[in-house]
Amino acid sequence: MDASSAADARQGHPISADVWEKREMREALAAREVSAVYRNLRKEGISQRQIAALTGQSQSEVSEILKGRQVMAYDVLARIADGLGVPRGYMGLAYDEATEIQVVGAADEQQAEEDESVKRRNFLAHAAQVTMGAAVFGTSPQAWGASPARTPAPGHIGMTDVRQVEAATRALRALDYQYGGGFCRDAVVAQLSWGQQMLDSSATSPVKSRLFVALADLHSLAGWTSFDTGLMDSARGHFANALELAKQGDNNPLVANILYRMGRVYLHQEAPNDALKLFQLGQIAAQESGSELAIAVLAANQAWAYAMMENEEQAFKLLGLAKDEFARANLAEAEDWVKFFNETDVYAMIGTVHTVLARKVDLKHTKYAIPALTKAVGDYGEDMQRSKTFNLSALATNHLLEGDIDHGARVGRAALEAAEGLKSARVKDRMLPLKEEADKRKNNPDARDLAERLGTFYAA
Repeated sequence: MDASSAADARQGHPISADVWEKREMREALAAREVSAVYRNLRKEGISQRQIAALTGQSQSEVSEILKGRQVMAYDVLARIADGLGVPRGYMGLAYDEATEIQVVGAADEQQAEEDESVKRRNFLAHAAQVTMGAAVFGTSPQAWGASPARTPAPGHIGMTDVRQVEAATRALRALDYQYGGGFCRDAVVAQLSWGQQMLDSSATSPVKSRLFVALADLHSLAGWTSFDTGLMDSARGHFANALELAKQGDNNPLVANILYRMGRVYLHQEAPNDALKLFQLGQIAAQESGSELAIAVLAANQAWAYAMMENEEQAFKLLGLAKDEFARANLAEAEDWVKFFNETDVYAMIGTVHTVLARKVDLKHTKYAIPALTKAVGDYGEDMQRSKTFNLSALATNHLLEGDIDHGARVGRAALEAAEGLKSARVKDRMLPLKEEADKRKNNPDARDLAERLGTFYAA
């Protein structure tokens, strides 16, 4: 990035460049005393939450550093410097090619687990930068995705053109919910290849602003359908583009929703700590928007992350917040992209969180999971077949954990039947706990039959 681009990128950053020129700060940076840096930032009015969001750390990590924990790892120091906007030279962090290979990993090792964690950190840093207000548009070092071949768009567009994009997104999202991302992802990407061209069309300011939001939502759907079909890098690229467009459109509820969806990708990858950071970033955007429904979504998913981290207390606290915010929300006036989170989804999230806690912490959680999941399964219609399948699988898992094996096997078979026809790579991943619990109980004929059926399903 050249000097002018770097200057542009700093505009709108919550930390003034002048902060880094103060004597106390320069001394702390030179000594790499991150705790002193953070304390000085607090004196400048930068909150602990802002520091966490900008650096991609949890608030508990920031708290520990403020109390004196040392930061030694190069990649962590570099991420802190970049997130806060510190000139790397002030911390003695030269970044040549050799160092890049050492920190990030060689390019031909992209499938390694450590590289995936680097990709997660890079996205988190990008998300923090966008969410906290830095002007990153057009200056991001990440190539978030290759541009597909495009059909020429009109030279001038109006609200009718934008409404067509919005209508297409709604229709394609409905197909995703009912049949899975594999059924409609190509159509979503094709719609994007045309819609993206509209950014170069002339339009009034209100039309442009609404177009930013419409394309952000379409990119978000492309990210979600990519995730559902197992295309993680593609998902990450679309979500990154969605974030920037949503921020340009000044739409904080959509920013929150995009961060929620990318956090779900990380939950799926068994990275709850990284997911939690994205959910917390999303909650900042949701609170700024005043959308109770968006806050409820983010709180429920934070509860899921805490459950995966075996933190019962925080999981309960965030579930309570989700229920309270949902009760306050005006569903009739909610934005389209948040309306999926209705009462049925609240029950599904309660059941999901308690299912994780039942497997990881204490079997007592089945008594909370089973009624919530039963309610969700009963209320999901055919238009939400994928969600119904997920919840049937979790419900069957809880019955097996409780020792009600014959009933668990019946529900498990229903989950397998519901999965037929779905084009979703996530279904097999979400049914793994059921397979594991059925395999453990093969001495029981019902469990053995279910295990064999699941084995056939996974072999297909």
